[in-house]
Amino acid sequence: MLIKRMLAIHQKGKEALQQYHLEHQSRTDALVMTLRDLVVAYRKEGSTEERFAAIEGVIGEQSEEVLKQCEEHLAKAFVAHVRAWLEDRARQTDATFYDSKLEHSVARYLTAVFCFGCNLGPSQTSRSLDAVDRRDVTWVNQRHITIENLDEAIRLVIHAYHRFDLPRFWGTGKHASADGTKWEMYEQNLLAEYHIRYGGYGGIGYYHVSDNYIARFSHFIPCGVWEGSFILDIFEQEDKEPKPETLHGDTQAQSSTIFGMAYLLGIALMPRIRNWKDLNLFRPSQDAHYTHIETLFSDTVDWNVIETHLPDMLRVVLSVKAGTIRPSTILRKLGTYSRRNKLYQAFRELGDVVRTEFLLHLLGDPDLRSMLQSAMNKSEAFNGFAKWVLFGGEGVIAENRREEQRKIIKFNHLVANCVIFYNVFVVSKELQKLALEGREFDEQAVAALSPYIRHHINRFGHYELDLTQHSPPIEYDLPIPTKKRQEKPPGQAALAKRKKKPKKKRKKTATRQMKLFEEE
Repeated sequence: MLIKRMLAIHQKGKEALQQYHLEHQSRTDALVMTLRDLVVAYRKEGSTEERFAAIEGVIGEQSEEVLKQCEEHLAKAFVAHVRAWLEDRARQTDATFYDSKLEHSVARYLTAVFCFGCNLGPSQTSRSLDAVDRRDVTWVNQRHITIENLDEAIRLVIHAYHRFDLPRFWGTGKHASADGTKWEMYEQNLLAEYHIRYGGYGGIGYYHVSDNYIARFSHFIPCGVWEGSFILDIFEQEDKEPKPETLHGDTQAQSSTIFGMAYLLGIALMPRIRNWKDLNLFRPSQDAHYTHIETLFSDTVDWNVIETHLPDMLRVVLSVKAGTIRPSTILRKLGTYSRRNKLYQAFRELGDVVRTEFLLHLLGDPDLRSMLQSAMNKSEAFNGFAKWVLFGGEGVIAENRREEQRKIIKFNHLVANCVIFYNVFVVSKELQKLALEGREFDEQAVAALSPYIRHHINRFGHYELDLTQHSPPIEYDLPIPTKKRQEKPPGQAALAKRKKKPKKKRKKTATRQMKLFEEE
């Protein structure tokens, strides 16, 4: 029965989708014909007033309707462009993300991405898009889309993004910053946790943003964990894109064990540290003394611990690079002090050496401090942009399963990257037009641009205020037919409320049992 019902829904959706394509084809043809008539009227011989009169004759009172149709077509063209670009990129890279036995798979995948990436929900999506059934959107999400599929789509967008020339003015891609932002969840959700620093119940969306503004990696973590433990998880992905060589983070990324593991992985960790003047600096030996900064050093590095446990640390790093274990899994185990855990002590000693060197550079280089602030500003800007994209449901994640919550973060990450990709495409075209007109651009002016522009995107649709429309007459005295309940007399109602006490069962005493036995 279920299969028959799903086949019927699928057939209706197929027919509605075909009708939808036919309607849009006729609208496109009508707009092209209108454009042709406008060009003919513009090229008409005569004065300027006569040509404007001819154009007015073509448009007439249809200007508002034509403008509305053009805006609707451009809004849908954004999705169509991104879809075509990604399909072309998938064919070039032999990706199998779009290979599916599902009919009209691309349209249904895009609908699901729009639904959950903007947090509209299946019901609101079916009301906003024609020929879309909410049950079909839910089914496609649950049966055909996984976190691995979403990660593959995100990698395709990132790879295509780096083919533009504009992002190179913003960064080389060798630097990335990691930061988390709290996503609201309902308090009754069993997986929701209260965040002391942000306040309220929810979870943390943790993002790695490249220095050219594109988000490279996303993860959904509980509120009670240490965010810095996940800063190295970006290196577990098997990606053809070059990995960042320098990582920036906030204060939670300044742990000694994180510094030690990042150093062995070949990564320069440069976090923005709050109250870094309170941290301890380590001198290489007891005999090392310094003229002007002697008071900054409070302890000495134990090189013997590092030398003894260096092979064990290298085994851990090789396991991380081989993808056998996640960096966050190790860092969460090494996140607290333990006198018995010699591996923790070795990573901590190595991290103290690396962090001391970094703090000395931070103290003497104002340009480095400025670069750290600029890198973290990009992460915070992306967090705001991602929340702007997730405008449905008041920005509250309503899912109760951890797997679906992670998929919401991935959906939102994909939609945000697609909008960034489209913005770079539009800005590049406009700059190219100005360049063909003979204009030259200052490199610093181009570097000051950002792909997080959003004023040209309408999230809530177009509405018209028609004051000429007559309101329907209001009838205040419309009766509402109801059926009265038959009330019982007061005496019967009181009797009904009385509870009948159950009769107590008489216990069969020994004397009574003997009498019954004699009667038998």
